[in-house]
Amino acid sequence: MEEGMSSMQQKATELEHMAEVLLTGEQLRLRLHEEKVIKDRRHHLKTYPNCFVAKELIDWLIDHKEASDRETAIKLVQKLLDHSIIHHVCDEHKEFKDAKLFYRFRKDDGTFPLDNEVKVFMRGQRLYEKLMSSENTLLQAREEEGVKYERTFVASEFIDWLIQEGEATTRTEAEQLGRRLLEHGIIQHVSNKHHFMDSNLLYQCRMNFRRRRRLMELLTEKSRLVPESHDSPFCLRKQNHDNRKHTSFLSVSPTKEIKIVSAVRRSSMSSCGSSGYFSSSPTLSSSPPVLCNPKSVLKRPVTADELLMPGAPYVRKTFTIVGDAVGWGFVVRGSKPCHIQAVDPSGPAAAAGMKCWDRRPTWSLV
Repeated sequence: MEEGMSSMQQKATELEHMAEVLLTGEQLRLRLHEEKVIKDRRHHLKTYPNCFVAKELIDWLIDHKEASDRETAIKLVQKLLDHSIIHHVCDEHKEFKDAKLFYRFRKDDGTFPLDNEVKVFMRGQRLYEKLMSSENTLLQAREEEGVKYERTFVASEFIDWLIQEGEATTRTEAEQLGRRLLEHGIIQHVSNKHHFMDSNLLYQCRMNFRRRRRLMELLTEKSRLVPESHDSPFCLRKQNHDNRKHTSFLSVSPTKEIKIVSAVRRSSMSSCGSSGYFSSSPTLSSSPPVLCNPKSVLKRPVTADELLMPGAPYVRKTFTIVGDAVGWGFVVRGSKPCHIQAVDPSGPAAAAGMKCWDRRPTWSLV
């Protein structure tokens, strides 16, 4: 039994890696569309729609700190090519080259291979979004064998829900769907001891589809995912497109720019400290699970008058933050004055120099 579960977990890890590559590639595709890196291009009197130039993409990856150098950027994009996420417009080059060659995402020309593994993955994402909706009460804190787990669902209740949502017609069909989700690393038993079965056992979502992916994660040998316990405050925002059932994995909002003037305490300028959201890890993949309602990072409340008082131990700083396809990468709490509760260590706000504990009497968006 243990050998069977171990083999199953190994297969789930491999499928997880494939899913992570798909999600990372899709998030990159949407960002490149928003920044007009992907567009129609002409060569020898022929127009190639929705493509990008390899050399320009490498420049973009380095400029946006998605890759440290050109060699690394080539390795990252080669991962996408190996997984059939991108391809040369004429399928002449199987290796990604730092040259003025045209490449295209297969999602943009309808050649993306929708095999059985991808279909299960996409179905799992749809179910994940339904489970995470505010109206759904299926996920709750429960105990199994004396251990308390957050955001769990009971297998039998999950089967009832699948039938109610029209995802399955019989309990047997719903149980088979649950088994496929577990085998693909989308859900798991809370202690990894059991396969999915119509019972009172507890299960959790293992994969966080909303997590922002960094391209550098593709070079890690194994996925460093943690079981999903809470939504990230730095999550992708969906747009409603009824006619795009299989055209994208995720949608994001347009890029925006904001300017923020805030007061920073002198003693906190060199260190962000622990915010309850993230460690000092440079990427989201290795950060601990995000807390929904963490304790305040402020050691004591500060009034707006105290911030503006002459001689106060605060430094006035102006941040210009250019939001990427995901957002701006920080969480604001409080009112008059507001303060920075969390900063995405790999987001635009962190790149601009924003840190936890920064305070602002009022906020304005430009």
